[in-house]
Amino acid sequence: FIGGLVGLLFRELILTISAAIAASMIIALTLVPSLAVRVRLSSGRGLAERAMAALAKGYAAVLRKLLAWRWLIIGLALAGSVWAGWVLSQEKSGFLPDMDNGQVYIHLKADAGISLQGMDRKVKVVEEIIHRQPAVQGVFTTSGGWIFGRTQRQIANMASIRVQLTPRAQRDISSAQWARRFSKAVADRGIPGLKVYARASRIRGISVGKPDEGISLKIQGPELDQLATLADAVKTRLKDQPALRNLQHNMEDVRQEYVIDIDRARAADLGLDLKDISRQIRVAMSGVDAGGLSTGDRVWPIRVMLPQNELNSPQALKSLLVFGETEQNPAIRLGDLASIRLAPAPLEILRENQRRTAEVSASISPGYTLSQATAAIRTALADWALPAGYHYYLGDAATELQQGRSKALMLLGLALFLVFVVLAVQYESLLNPLVIMLSAPVSLVGVLIGLKMTGTPVTMPVWLGMIMLAGIVVNNAIVLVETIQQRVDAGAELPGAVLEAAQLRLRPILMTTLTTVVGMLPLAAGLGEGAEMLQPLAITIVSGLSFALLVSLLLVPVLYDQMHRRHAAEHKKAPSESI
Repeated sequence: FIGGLVGLLFRELILTISAAIAASMIIALTLVPSLAVRVRLSSGRGLAERAMAALAKGYAAVLRKLLAWRWLIIGLALAGSVWAGWVLSQEKSGFLPDMDNGQVYIHLKADAGISLQGMDRKVKVVEEIIHRQPAVQGVFTTSGGWIFGRTQRQIANMASIRVQLTPRAQRDISSAQWARRFSKAVADRGIPGLKVYARASRIRGISVGKPDEGISLKIQGPELDQLATLADAVKTRLKDQPALRNLQHNMEDVRQEYVIDIDRARAADLGLDLKDISRQIRVAMSGVDAGGLSTGDRVWPIRVMLPQNELNSPQALKSLLVFGETEQNPAIRLGDLASIRLAPAPLEILRENQRRTAEVSASISPGYTLSQATAAIRTALADWALPAGYHYYLGDAATELQQGRSKALMLLGLALFLVFVVLAVQYESLLNPLVIMLSAPVSLVGVLIGLKMTGTPVTMPVWLGMIMLAGIVVNNAIVLVETIQQRVDAGAELPGAVLEAAQLRLRPILMTTLTTVVGMLPLAAGLGEGAEMLQPLAITIVSGLSFALLVSLLLVPVLYDQMHRRHAAEHKKAPSESI
C-alpha cells in the first residue's frame, strides 16, 4: 500500500519478500515433511547439545524468578516502549539517506556585466583547483549559463561544473568531504568577483527538489521588488544557522533591460497603435528571418536586424524610426512618443500556482539532517511578519518529509492491525493475540539502540524497516504462545506449562532469530556501492529483532502468565461446581 516515491523505490523489495515468504510457507507444509521422513535424525549428545541443555536450564531458572516479579517486568516493558517511541519521534530525520555516487555539483556566479570570455577565465582557475584535489576522475563544465535536457539558458556570469570522483572503494573521503575540501581551497585561493557553491549531488531521479539544493523556502506575493526584498531578509535571518550553507535565492541575479513607456494618446494622434510600435521595435532589436543562403549542400539562415552598436543605449534607441501603416503617416522617432530607460529586472520569474514566487535555497551542512534544517528555518522565522498579501512555505523536500512521516505512521498502524486480525481469526479469541501484539512495541527499544550506535538518522527506509519488523517480531511470540496453549489445553498447570514450553521452544526461537540477524548483517554493514539506500532498513531489522529475542523469551511468558491467571482459576473451579 506504499505509494509515491517510497513505493517506487521499495515496491520490488516488498513484493520479493512477500513472494519469498509465501513460497517458504508452501515448502514448509509440503516439501519439508516429505523430506523429514527420509532423513535419519541424530540422537548424539555432542558439545552443542550439552551447551543448549545448560542454556535451557539456566533460562528456566531466570524465567522462574521473573514470573515472581511479573508486574515489574511488565511495567519496565511499557515504560521502555513509551520512552523509545518518544525518542524516535524526536530523532534527527530525513526523507532518504544520503548516497555517495561520487558526483559533486559546483555552481559559479560572477558579478553582473562580466563577458563570457572573462567568465571563462575565472572558470579555468576553478578547474585548476579541482584537478589539484584528490580522487578526481572527470570534470564537465558548462560556462555562460546552463543546459538541462532541451532547456537552455544563456547567462554570461553563470557556470556550472560537475565533478565525477573515483568509485567509493578507491577513495578515503566521501563526496561531501571532498566538496568541503574544495570549498576551502577556493576560499584560500581568493578569486575576486566570483561566488562558488559546492555540494555532493544526489542520485538523479530520486531527488525531491532542485539537484543543487538541500532545502528551499518559497515566498509568494504580487510584486517582484517586494519579493526580492523579502528573500534578502530571509537570507539575513538564516545566514547564522549552522545547519545551512550556500544560501541563495532566484532573484539575486538581475539584468538591465530597456523599459519603454509609450504615450498612447500621442501615438494615436500620429496614426500609430501600440501593436505597430511593438512589432517594429522587435524587428529592429531581434531581427526578422529573410530566407537563407545556399552554399554547396548547406543553407545558412539570414536574419536582418539593426547593428547592435546602434541600440546600445537608451539615447540610441530614442533615434529609432517607427512608421505608420499608411503613407500619409510620417516616420516618427521613438523618443518623440515614448520615454526610454534602463531598469534592473530578475533573470527569471518563478511562478507556482499562477503566483509569483521567490525561492530561497540552501545546502544542508554536514552532520545535519533535513529535519534539523527545517527546525532551524522555522525557529529563525518564528517572529517574522510578512506584509499583507505575502506568505511563505517550505519547499518540496520538507513537504515530502512531513508527508512521508504521516504515511509511515499510518502504514505502521495498519500493519499492526492486520497482524492482530490474522491472529484473532486463527485463535478465535482476543486474549492470546493481545499477548503476542503487546510484545511488538517493545522492539522499538532495540531499534533506537541500533540507530544510536550506528548514528543512523530516521529516514524512510527506517520506517519501512519498522513496518516489516511489525510482522517479523511476532513470529517467535506466536511459536511460544502456541506451545504454552497446547500444554494448558493438555491439563498442565499454568506456571509449569509456561516454564516447560519456554524451555522447549528456546532452541527454535534462537535459531530463527539468529539466522535472520546473521543473514541481514552484510546489508547492515553497508558493503558495496549504493548500499546506503537499504542499510538503514537492515540496521532497523537487525537491532529490533535482536532485542525482540529477549522480549520473546522473557516478556511474552510473563504476559501470558499474568493475563491467563484469572481464566485458569475459573477453569479450575468449573469441575467442582458441576459435581
